[in-house]
Amino acid sequence: MPIDRMVDLSSRQLRRFPLHVCSFRELVKLYLSDNNLHQLPPELEQLQNLQILALDFNNFKALPLVVCTLKQLCILYLGNNKLCDLPQELSLLQNLKTLWVESNCLSHLPEVVCELSLLKTLHAGSNALHTLPAGLRCLQELRTIWLSGNLLADFPPVLLHMPFLEVIDVDRNAIRSFPSLAHLPGLKLVIYDHNPCRNAPKVAKGVRRVGRWAEETPEPRKRSELGREEETDSKEPPLPPDKQPQPC
Repeated sequence: MPIDRMVDLSSRQLRRFPLHVCSFRELVKLYLSDNNLHQLPPELEQLQNLQILALDFNNFKALPLVVCTLKQLCILYLGNNKLCDLPQELSLLQNLKTLWVESNCLSHLPEVVCELSLLKTLHAGSNALHTLPAGLRCLQELRTIWLSGNLLADFPPVLLHMPFLEVIDVDRNAIRSFPSLAHLPGLKLVIYDHNPCRNAPKVAKGVRRVGRWAEETPEPRKRSELGREEETDSKEPPLPPDKQPQPC
């Protein structure tokens, strides 16, 4: 058993999952990124302590159902595969807090995502999404949603009913007009660049904007909000991975 309870088999050109890994019953982190995997063995179910599973940059056309038996999973990376949908069994992962499904073949965001009640971060960029399900508003723990590089022609209405969101990224879509976001008290960052928009989204004071006309004056807060004491946070919200500065 690895001392740090982690196994990293990334970039090994694996075509089959090495079964001996399933003998590490106390494994917490398993990285299988950047291989040639398209299925996983049922023996993976033995890893019931697994909290982080990275399956990104593989050849999965469907999420192996055995993944949905790993009920302690907190972080699941599925980006850069060939997924067109997600199974209903994903709802069994009620401890999931981070889900990355970017760069797949999703034409819609599967409704099952709305059943992941503890989800804090959702990365669904670079798919073919036209809209978002109304049930997304039930995810009251969700703080960050990345939707860049999709086919959104309108700003998703459901996001206007999610006051707890801190980061919204709709960069590289087809949005022509933005509604006001000034009523979202939790919002810290909105990224809307590379849209054919005619206006910038209105935001409350202190909210960072990345996009055209971002230098416009934000909307003032309501008088009732000005009278309240607010906690200050010196940390700026993080940019999505594809917006991070690259090393020289």
